Amino acid sequence: MAAVVKQSAAPGSIDALIARFRGHQARIGVIGLGYVGLPLVRAVAERGFVALGFDIDSAKIGILNAGGSYIGHISGETIAMLRESRRFEATDDFARLAEVDAILLCVPTPLTRQREPDLTYVTRTTESIVPHLRPGQLVVLESTTYPGTTREVMRPILERSGLRSGRDFFLAYSPEREDPGNQEFGTSSIPKVVGGDGSEALRLACALYEEIVTRVVPVSSVDVAEAVKLTENIFRAVNIALVNELKIVYEAMGIDIWEVIEAAKTKPFGFMPFYPGPGLGGHCIPIDPFYLTWKAREFDLSARFIELAGEVNTAMPGRVVDKTMAALSEYSGRALKGARALVVGVAYKKNVDDMRESPALKIMELLEKRGAVVSFHDPFFPEILPSREHPGFTGRKSTPLDPTVLVEIDVALICTDHDAIDYQLLAQNCPLIVDTRNAFASRGIASDRVVKA
Repeated sequence: MAAVVKQSAAPGSIDALIARFRGHQARIGVIGLGYVGLPLVRAVAERGFVALGFDIDSAKIGILNAGGSYIGHISGETIAMLRESRRFEATDDFARLAEVDAILLCVPTPLTRQREPDLTYVTRTTESIVPHLRPGQLVVLESTTYPGTTREVMRPILERSGLRSGRDFFLAYSPEREDPGNQEFGTSSIPKVVGGDGSEALRLACALYEEIVTRVVPVSSVDVAEAVKLTENIFRAVNIALVNELKIVYEAMGIDIWEVIEAAKTKPFGFMPFYPGPGLGGHCIPIDPFYLTWKAREFDLSARFIELAGEVNTAMPGRVVDKTMAALSEYSGRALKGARALVVGVAYKKNVDDMRESPALKIMELLEKRGAVVSFHDPFFPEILPSREHPGFTGRKSTPLDPTVLVEIDVALICTDHDAIDYQLLAQNCPLIVDTRNAFASRGIASDRVVKA
């Protein structure tokens, strides 16, 4: 089918759009209303823009338009206020993309089961834009991905419209830097890296984000911007792998890694503390490094350091289960098979309602494979939400932390150290506790029933 030729952007339209951004008169579309897209919508609308949110999940659309929220750190009151001010509307009608001046994509970029990039959400979303793309629009990808995605994947799809990037529409990349649960930094207060597919796209994207965030950091290309996000997350993944490996080595020497880190971080230069745990979680850190290792193979290169870090971190849930099995044998003389295990915390990190890629779910799976009877408790999750990796846990209810319940279990595993958990209650009533987060020692709770893992 021949491409439909649309009229090009008129001369001066770039300056006109920049003026609309500066005057907060532009309409901004955000596709994907999850943990990245919804905070972005809030930031856009709170700056005085009209935000139109797009999602294929009609249930989410209904909740938002009714003034509700499904993300813990964004209250229903906030959404209701934005709705009442008429600065926000949610829709699943992608034909309305033609109404907006900028389209910001915040869609998932997971891995396949072979640990290769899965750009299905990016490509399908980009294809859904094509029929409604019009001259003069700015399109920005915010999803984490490998260098080259914006140019090599998105641009050719968008140009099927008959419009050309840099002439008719303008394409940019600006990686999200959301950190759920972080009370110090939110969407608007985190500096925004921006790369454009050409100088005009960069100018437009910077003009938009300068009105939303406190600082914009322009870089020379979309590829550089994509590499920035991967570098940030790889830095964390590699350093977490390092302390996870140090934990194993120091444990064999009778040295507490947590004490070592607390002392080391008193050095005012040359050291940044990272902490061990039961494995990596969240949508970024366990996934993003593999985007670069995959892309490196295209250049006949092996990112060995990154791959090794991935191996170390991926092995941690299995090590926690081995530690639990050994602790049960030593402290109570019983096998893991048939033991009643309570996993405390299934969110991927403390004080958030987000269980994406949580190592707790992998630990639960491994425990059950070895014959344990597994339950869980998490104050943020009354029940386990559906996930692609662990569909069998969907709907499992959280067990209350009640003394009559705790004395009946054989072992509790602290996988996520939420502040809302009563650790003193656990210490007093659980016959054995395996602590992967140093939750008890960090709170000054000493017990011979607690084993660090």
